[in-house]
Amino acid sequence: MAVKLILLIVFFAVMVYVGIYSRKHASSVDGFVLGGRSVGPWLTAFAYGTSYFSAVVFVGYAGQFGWKYGIASTWIGLGNAVIGSLLAWVVLGRRTKVMTQHLKCKTMPDFFGERYGCDALKVTASVIVFIFLIPYTASVYNGLSRLFGMAFHIPYTICVIVMAVFTAVYVILGGYMATAINDFIQGIIMLGGIVAVIGAVLSGQGGFLNAIQTMAQIPSDIPVTQGQPGAFTSFFGPDPLNLLGVVILTSLGTWGLPQMIGKFYAIKDEKAINTGTVISTLFAVVVSGGCYFLGGFGRLFDNDALYHEETGAVIYDSIIPYMLSTLPDILIGIVVVLVLSASMSTLSSLVLTSSSTMTLDLLKDRVMKNMSEKKQVVTMQILIVFFIVVSVVIALNPPTFIAQLMGISWGALAGAFLAPFLYGLYWKGVSRAAVWASFAAGVGITVSNMFIGYIASPINAGAFAMIAGLIVVPLVSLFTPKPERQKVDAIFACYDEKVTITKKRSLEAN
Repeated sequence: MAVKLILLIVFFAVMVYVGIYSRKHASSVDGFVLGGRSVGPWLTAFAYGTSYFSAVVFVGYAGQFGWKYGIASTWIGLGNAVIGSLLAWVVLGRRTKVMTQHLKCKTMPDFFGERYGCDALKVTASVIVFIFLIPYTASVYNGLSRLFGMAFHIPYTICVIVMAVFTAVYVILGGYMATAINDFIQGIIMLGGIVAVIGAVLSGQGGFLNAIQTMAQIPSDIPVTQGQPGAFTSFFGPDPLNLLGVVILTSLGTWGLPQMIGKFYAIKDEKAINTGTVISTLFAVVVSGGCYFLGGFGRLFDNDALYHEETGAVIYDSIIPYMLSTLPDILIGIVVVLVLSASMSTLSSLVLTSSSTMTLDLLKDRVMKNMSEKKQVVTMQILIVFFIVVSVVIALNPPTFIAQLMGISWGALAGAFLAPFLYGLYWKGVSRAAVWASFAAGVGITVSNMFIGYIASPINAGAFAMIAGLIVVPLVSLFTPKPERQKVDAIFACYDEKVTITKKRSLEAN
């Protein structure tokens, strides 16, 4: 217990120190929200990766999908690396940086307002962010607290409150720069921790080959492959179609999430994009691939403790904590700090995104007139406290499994924003009506499915909402009034500005 407590105390002390150190960067709005748009490649890449993966992935998703799909759940982690990290940086990174800086945007709703020349779009987008980031924030607390309960036998309520307080302290003090520096430190912990945990868990099962042999003998309980042994060690697992839905939601979803896209706003230069692409992809391979790979062995730890006493249903959020409960104390301490790192980095990103969106896109010049720089920063700091309090209240009485909470949040946000944001960076022909249609489709599909349940899984519903948006936007754009050509040409002119760079970065044409 002493070892675990020392690790925690050191961790929290470093987080608070970074917040104090970063205060000088947080005096202006641009500095508080985007770190002055001068964040280097390592900090940006780790900020992207650590915001991507939290206790939701490590405890909720890895446990649930590892149990359902076995070793094949590793495909989810690889999809996160290739689609959610590599392609996101290649397709969105540079263009997002250039256009948002040209339009002087600080948030995703701000982008919709400026890019499509409609203030109502900006307000609506900020309301969607406000509503649907809160359940995601609550799910982060939920996953972490289960691990704390296993390691320290501390009540769930205390775990949630302590984590919320420390996150609020360093985000309020240092803004985006404090978040980015802490994300880097937390990312290093996550990389080392996941490797150590996988090694320890497999070692306890007689090594990798022995664990695979034991998994191969477990009969499948999935309807498609009922009773078939070897399904949980097969290439695509017992249920490839639903596995694909999870890959799409958790990978493509990042392309439309404001807390993820915001990282591209803050990139410093070309080198930061090139280096950040490589680092964030490798980070995702190790962390996300490692989490799902570990979760794939969950059935080796089958125990009565994993089932609900009355219904007999599997308690998915308990699988990973139970797997880790047999590890030595030092490793349990590392795991707790690992998941704490992942969760606090995601939480800080979420509350910073929510508060900046509410202040800059909803309150400024509408509810509160003539807001000075200082007043805007103070308002964001107050709203950070508000968002954390609201998410704590939800987390203390969570309505459903972690994975379902996250699926609803990601489905609505990415379903609404992904298509108009992606097309808006590349295609001049996107109409204002098409953006409204995407907002309606993303939120409509997710919310209606919550009440009617025509798609069994919220995960698949979220994936469907994203794909629907990608189809709806071009279709509606073809049959609705086109945007004013002159204004759109002026916006896209930012991509044609000439810059001088070294030959190390680009070879000149003959």
